[in-house]
Amino acid sequence: MILARYVARRFLRSFLTIAGVFLLILLLIDMIEMIRRFSDRDIGLGGAFGLAALNVAASFYSILPLLTVLAGIALFLNLARTSEMVAIRASGRSALKVVTAPAITAVLVGALTVAFLNPLVAVTGARFDRAVAEIERASRQTVSVGDSAVWLRQAVVEGSQEAGQIVIRARRASPDATTLYDATFMVFDETLGPVRRVEAREARLVPGKWELTDVRDYPLTEANPQAAAATAARMELASDLTAQRIREGFGRPEAVPVWQLPGFIAGLERAGFSAARHKVWLQMELARPFLMAAMVLIAAAFTMQHVRGRNTGGAVLLAFGAGIGLFFLRNLAQVLGDNGQVPPWLAGWTPPLVGGLLAMALILAREDG
Repeated sequence: MILARYVARRFLRSFLTIAGVFLLILLLIDMIEMIRRFSDRDIGLGGAFGLAALNVAASFYSILPLLTVLAGIALFLNLARTSEMVAIRASGRSALKVVTAPAITAVLVGALTVAFLNPLVAVTGARFDRAVAEIERASRQTVSVGDSAVWLRQAVVEGSQEAGQIVIRARRASPDATTLYDATFMVFDETLGPVRRVEAREARLVPGKWELTDVRDYPLTEANPQAAAATAARMELASDLTAQRIREGFGRPEAVPVWQLPGFIAGLERAGFSAARHKVWLQMELARPFLMAAMVLIAAAFTMQHVRGRNTGGAVLLAFGAGIGLFFLRNLAQVLGDNGQVPPWLAGWTPPLVGGLLAMALILAREDG
């Protein structure tokens, strides 16, 4: 246990050092990007730093598996350079026992990042999007899913000026987001407030407009809107929404904290939308600690041996290349899961399982007794 704690501490120290260095590098890169992106908005150095600080969490979180393989490489190379690995192996410890402590540490670090860093990424990402939208002032549509309804908002544009807003509520929607059922359109004027309420049994989105079926139109500017209501079999309302914008309005799955994902998925499905992307992302997040453990096993498979001279560089390149390969395999599995070609659980758990088993097979093949 003393030896296991020692190796685990060494790995954790390497991981924190590498993570800190990369966090600073990403922050500087993001600051430069913000300055370039908003060069005509005069946001200043402080504003660029604030935007970069909000955006860097997502970038840092996405590369954590690669930082894990780098930490594993650094750990085993340092143990080999100081001949500690030789002493450990000479004491009769098997390679799998040596690598168990850093692998378990990677699992614990991964679990902590999923539990705490994932919600932080979601919060900072949302604040970053709001800050950018405030700077650019180009966001006119929003979409949300409640417990029993779909809510949308679109701008009412007359000429080149925004004349008001339309808030849309529907009981459910079609999976391709082009048809709303039991929909209500509340039209708000820029100065008068609510001026019109339109209820429709079905609302179909076509380019440039909503086509409404079985419509009841309430003029809210009248003294008695109920008495002045008009009915029609069909009606059209202008719209600059598209099905793609509606689907994108739900945001990236990464923008939803992992603790809220099950409820968010249930809300999407109740509203009639496909939740495949969010299901895949949930499985990816649940499997992230084991992906990080697989990265440690990959690092051990190539760098645990006592290497010298030119062999060291080759081992490091092989270990890092294998880690990148597993990282891209994970991204490929995510794409396949998002497209519905593989089940979400298979997309999430196959990469860490395959990577870990192959790394263990290589470790056992190199085990000398």
